[in-house]
Amino acid sequence: MAFKIIVFLVIFPHIYVVTASDPDPINDFCIPRTNFSSIFPSCKNSSLVTIEDFVYSGIRNPPLDYKKNGFSSIPVSSSVFPGLNTQGMSFVRADFEVDGVNVPHYHPRATEVVFVLEGKVYSGFVDSKNKVYAKVLEKGDVMVFPKGLIHFQMNIGDSHATIIGNFNSQNPGLVKIPTAIFGSEIQQDLLMKAFGLNSKEISKLKKHFGSD
Repeated sequence: MAFKIIVFLVIFPHIYVVTASDPDPINDFCIPRTNFSSIFPSCKNSSLVTIEDFVYSGIRNPPLDYKKNGFSSIPVSSSVFPGLNTQGMSFVRADFEVDGVNVPHYHPRATEVVFVLEGKVYSGFVDSKNKVYAKVLEKGDVMVFPKGLIHFQMNIGDSHATIIGNFNSQNPGLVKIPTAIFGSEIQQDLLMKAFGLNSKEISKLKKHFGSD
């Protein structure tokens, strides 16, 4: 009995690590049918698949609202780029106006690697001991954000900045910290005690982030 317990304790962590990421595909590819509602859509017959299913041009240009908001992004998943389906990856284009900020956030299901296309971006993450790892990235630089850790970016240059983020998950998830806290239905009394703010200050934050 003791031997079985030891074997389980040794093997279980490895099983957990393997199953914690996107599963490997069992086919060369799976282009979803046009009309599907399941999270496991059926695949098109290969005779109906074309090269256009594997090419995406939606991030040639920056998002239309980045200048107005200071920051905006274009996420690219299998819902807009069918060729990504079952491939265990997705990506995003993010554009920053001068002083634009990508607020602290995290992706619960993916590691992210960012590549700076243009500009100068202060970029970093916070580990589980609250240590900050950050520096200024310039054109051509690459940085990795470990899975599940809070990270952030800000354009500190004097011109527009663009980054491309790549995720090792088809569905990385996105949790923006300010919105998750002040844009949710967490009771105001709790937030007042947690952050040492009064009701007026909390209401202002909730109003601001509630529409994010």
